[in-house]
Amino acid sequence: MTHSLRHTLIPSAFATLAVLAAVTACGGGDSGSPAPAPAPPAAFSPSVALMTDVHFEDVYGDFKSSSFSGIPTTSGKNATIRTMYAQLTSTRLFNENYFAFRAALDDAFAKGIKYVALPGDYTDDAQPVNVDGIAAILQEYRAKGMRFFIAPGNHDPNEPFDDDEAGKNDFLTKDGKEQKVFATGNAACKAADPTVVCTDQLKELGYENIIARLGDFGFMPTSTDVLWETPFSQYANGYNYTDAKTQSALANRQFEICAEGEGGAYKVAGTTYTRCGNLVDASYLVEPTKGLWLLSIDANVYIPNARFDPANPKSFKGYDGAGNAGWNKVLTHKKHLLEWITKVSARAKAEGKQLIAFSHYPTMDFYANQTDAMKAVFKSGAFQTARVPESATTQALAATGLQLHVGGHMHFNGSNEYTDANGRYLANVQSPSLAVYGAAYKIVTYKSADVADVQTVALNDVPRFKELFPQYQVEYDYLQASTAAADIAKRWNHGVLDTKSYGEFTRYYFGELSRLRFMDEYWPCEMKEAATGLTLQQMLVLSQLDTAVTLAQLKDAPGIVPLSAACAAAGTPPATQLAADWAAAAAKARALATAAGLDFDALAKVTPYEFYGDFHRTVYAGELALRDMGELRVRQYKLLMSAFPAAPAAIVKVADKPSDQNAVQVLFQNQFKQVFAIFKGLGSGKPSGHFTIDFRNRKLVNADAAAVTFN
Repeated sequence: MTHSLRHTLIPSAFATLAVLAAVTACGGGDSGSPAPAPAPPAAFSPSVALMTDVHFEDVYGDFKSSSFSGIPTTSGKNATIRTMYAQLTSTRLFNENYFAFRAALDDAFAKGIKYVALPGDYTDDAQPVNVDGIAAILQEYRAKGMRFFIAPGNHDPNEPFDDDEAGKNDFLTKDGKEQKVFATGNAACKAADPTVVCTDQLKELGYENIIARLGDFGFMPTSTDVLWETPFSQYANGYNYTDAKTQSALANRQFEICAEGEGGAYKVAGTTYTRCGNLVDASYLVEPTKGLWLLSIDANVYIPNARFDPANPKSFKGYDGAGNAGWNKVLTHKKHLLEWITKVSARAKAEGKQLIAFSHYPTMDFYANQTDAMKAVFKSGAFQTARVPESATTQALAATGLQLHVGGHMHFNGSNEYTDANGRYLANVQSPSLAVYGAAYKIVTYKSADVADVQTVALNDVPRFKELFPQYQVEYDYLQASTAAADIAKRWNHGVLDTKSYGEFTRYYFGELSRLRFMDEYWPCEMKEAATGLTLQQMLVLSQLDTAVTLAQLKDAPGIVPLSAACAAAGTPPATQLAADWAAAAAKARALATAAGLDFDALAKVTPYEFYGDFHRTVYAGELALRDMGELRVRQYKLLMSAFPAAPAAIVKVADKPSDQNAVQVLFQNQFKQVFAIFKGLGSGKPSGHFTIDFRNRKLVNADAAAVTFN
């Protein structure tokens, strides 16, 4: 194999074709010596690989523009890539995932896996250059015997119809600067702005043009399929390929959607429906080989908005994006899907089919059931909690009889399960993105009619991942030399270019993403100050501090606690004796560390940057992040999780801000007790590495003896 795996790799039913690489830590560079492969699980049906949120961008794509053809490289190809700064401030990479995708496909192919599902966001933003680019790669692997099955994501399409005004403003030039590249309908292009490159290779395609280009990958039937259907299919004389081709026409795969909900036969009596239009539902069910059913669900919901024009219903501007809608809006605006899923699930059970359903969106809480706690602690809207399915949504999906769903969208590695009052069980597997920290894909294999085996294959060493680093060096040098304020603000740490593996690179990327974006976007002022200013040792001491000294007094006692009253409302400070109280708390903290078998002084080496980076990495990668941290770091965090007072003092507020008359420890103990509780929950959720889904006994079962949790 050409790359090693960061997470323990449990092979698929066809793993005898592969030689497994050694297990390595994400932060490490060397892959180590080869390790023997564990015995593969017995396969009841062929294994299916699921690669979610690839966000493919063709880094050597042709913009078909004489104004900008990219950056010449030593390979002889021109690179059309985004800046490193753009990557380090985005929740997905734009460039290196091009190489990670190929590595994942090579890995799956080496394991003998024939079927690969792509549950949405398989392209950057459905631009022709990227849709055609991924189509070429899929055709390449299809020629080797693999088959691909796509489900739409909110990035493909971004809107249900073509957007000829789209584009990006951060492509990298050979001088290390940013270049705007927009579609020809963009206002800047119409105004002949000389600073903008205009090409329709950057417009964003809607359903019709996406399916026209990618129909070979599940959207349309093939003659070898045992079965292929859509929610609207009607086969009067049983399934046949000729009828399936007729049923697959987009004209036969549309439904009416209105601002208030699904139209047509689903209109509720007495309700007025407005802004109604017809959209494509790209869902399909395919049986590529006897016994295996793949249910590709188009859970995108584009709701007509105030700009919807009945005279021009195909204007992309008339619909809201699908990113925050997910399954919550399927219940109201795509009711036909629930009916179809119910029928498919019943048929699969009756006919003994091994059903794997996948869509772009999770069907239940994807934060290890920490969502409510996160909403209470962090800024409003932090961590995209608006995307969490409501409990009623999960209940409705379980009621369909569906038992196994694989989702993406959040770029997370995780699992959850739900059993309703009638004993109906649904397991949701969150497949992580290849374009973030914790890059991995899932392999699902039915071991029997009642048990599915799920493996997580995490990529560490990806061939060619540093291929574009020389271009980033030019960008770095330009930003360092520039005196423009806008350029100075975009400077990034050179250490990202010193990384030795894709796993190390993505880990570093997530540290920078945390520093440059997450800390401002998600953490309230006083919490950000603590998280970015305290070592783990100082956090432990603060958890034990008991002083009457207030935040307002900190200015009179410098050099003891790296906090301030900057985030608090002003009051009148009394007298102080912080040094003695801090020393007493430090003695208690040292005793706690010693009792836990930990070096108190070593806690000072865990920097704020490492702490908040680890927190965010655990949000995204769950079990994979803990494995990356290593045993010592996990034990250090577990000490903090148990160190806080059982009932911290309440925070005194002035209006909506904490008062500076709170004692120094009050804010920290109150807020970070909750932060560490969330941290523990995120790192102690349902098994998400290698596990089985026991449908008969309705539970997820960990199959990895080496799994790491905060429990």
